[in-house]
Amino acid sequence: MAAPLSDTPLSPLQTIAVIGLGTMGTGIAEVLAKAGREVVGIDISEAAAAQAVTALETSTARAVERGRLTEQERAGILARVRTSTDLRTAADADLVIEVAPESYEIKHQIFRELDGIVRPGTILATGTNALSVTRLAADSARPERVLGLHFFNPAPAMKLVEVVSSVLTAPAAVSAVTDLALALGKEPVAVGDRPGFVADGLLFGYLNQAAAMYEAKYASREDIDAAMRLGCGLPMGPLALLDLIGVDTARTVLEAMYSESQDRLHAPAPILKQLSEAGLTGRKSGRGFYSYEAPGSATVVADTLTPATGDSQAPGRPIRSVGVAGSGTMASGIAEVFAKAGYEVVLAARSEEKAETAKARIGKSLSRSVDKGRMTAEAAAQTLDRITAAGSYDAFADVDLAVEAVAEDLEVKQQLFAALDKVCKPGAVLATTTSSLPVVACARATSRPQDVIGMHFFNPAPAMKLVEVVRTVLTADDVHATVREVCVKIRKHAVDCGDRAGFIVNALLFPYLNNAIKMVQEHYASLDDIDAAMKLGGGYPMGPFELLDVVGLDVSLAIEKVLHREFRDPGLAPAPLLEHLVAAGCLGRKTGRGFREYARR
Repeated sequence: MAAPLSDTPLSPLQTIAVIGLGTMGTGIAEVLAKAGREVVGIDISEAAAAQAVTALETSTARAVERGRLTEQERAGILARVRTSTDLRTAADADLVIEVAPESYEIKHQIFRELDGIVRPGTILATGTNALSVTRLAADSARPERVLGLHFFNPAPAMKLVEVVSSVLTAPAAVSAVTDLALALGKEPVAVGDRPGFVADGLLFGYLNQAAAMYEAKYASREDIDAAMRLGCGLPMGPLALLDLIGVDTARTVLEAMYSESQDRLHAPAPILKQLSEAGLTGRKSGRGFYSYEAPGSATVVADTLTPATGDSQAPGRPIRSVGVAGSGTMASGIAEVFAKAGYEVVLAARSEEKAETAKARIGKSLSRSVDKGRMTAEAAAQTLDRITAAGSYDAFADVDLAVEAVAEDLEVKQQLFAALDKVCKPGAVLATTTSSLPVVACARATSRPQDVIGMHFFNPAPAMKLVEVVRTVLTADDVHATVREVCVKIRKHAVDCGDRAGFIVNALLFPYLNNAIKMVQEHYASLDDIDAAMKLGGGYPMGPFELLDVVGLDVSLAIEKVLHREFRDPGLAPAPLLEHLVAAGCLGRKTGRGFREYARR
């Protein structure tokens, strides 16, 4: 039996063994060697060990070429790494980091063998993101020295490291490994033992829902990925990311998450099983959700599912003038977009004063663009001249396209569409910018439901490139074609989706935000740690709580309720903490307090 941790002082973690020399293990070895640690890389495969050395040589040579390393520094790094196929070469290690395949049996066997090899003071870390660290610790002869150390791929570039402790882990071991992560230039986040931890715990639920959305044929793989990149600023779409991670790996993580949570949102989408069992595991096999040039390649090639290029759809209706209904930020932003694209725009509100105020807001926006060199003063003046402010929707009598951007209230929108039905000429296209309400309910408020469609712009409309084009079961083909053509002219990327709650972006985004709230509610991690984990580990431009406070907690709660009502999934029920904050009037930045407090302007 190992000596108690208090009786065996910890070493300064200078010599570190890395077990498993795949992409992740090789990357971790590089990070350690660059930070001056002696590294023993161990893999049962001689080929993998040799490949790891080659990869390290190539990576450091590239760093020298780019001026990030000197030849002397490179030589030092390479000298600090040695490889082996014998686990006994870990005998002198102060820390062992295991990144073997994601199988409990394999990891358990490694830990059992290490118990008889390493010194009493050695810390054993597992790189798992799906298996139980507690179980591995309990089955070890030194449970107080076992913890999780979860790096993100690619390890040299990604800043996040999750330090995972079980109920058996000694605080001194956690402290030593946390200090090491800081010395490596990483951002350590302390978390408890549950499948996925923070970053993957939130990320994989989102990826699973995206896979299910694609499987249901709600939207194409290209549209789902483009929507999340352009609508949320993510570095990759969810299906492309699943291919990068490995469809089989994602399925394993989700199985582990579901086995603990019993949340249906974590139950792997059947398509993940189908692809895995067919050997279509993503980039590493050359085919997953997409097809690739070769196994291991990042280059996507056309396949039978790739959308055909060219104009195969029916021609749309001619659009020369556009009416925008509303006076808020979204309405003025949309009017600016159309005017910049050369359309004559009527910006109508419930009063002349409100419409003029909205037009003045556009003028300020255009002036900022001039100041930043994005457009000339002449172009800005011409754009503003194309906009006519009106205090009545009667001004829409001659527009070819009317876009509604009023309050997100179904009754208000239905009243407006009934008014537009009376005012707008026959053949005019009527569009709603709703983000969560049924488009068909707006259409049924008119006598021409075939002319009604959804055009969901994202805020701020002048900057955000995405428009979700939402057709109902009643929308005419030429109306859909018209809006697609208009999106091209206003330089927006259109994605097609059906008329169901949340469309693509909100249907994937808000369950992720809700799950983040549940993590805080359950005291699993702090706001700051969760936000840091998603920015550093997932490449998100904002952490979930930063985003919730920007969007508004009342808006977020309303969307969560709509999603829950539509899909009837218990996992989509709004987190009670969100409901409590909204009830208390803590709505985010706009009230000075949400999940965080803000200085009043």
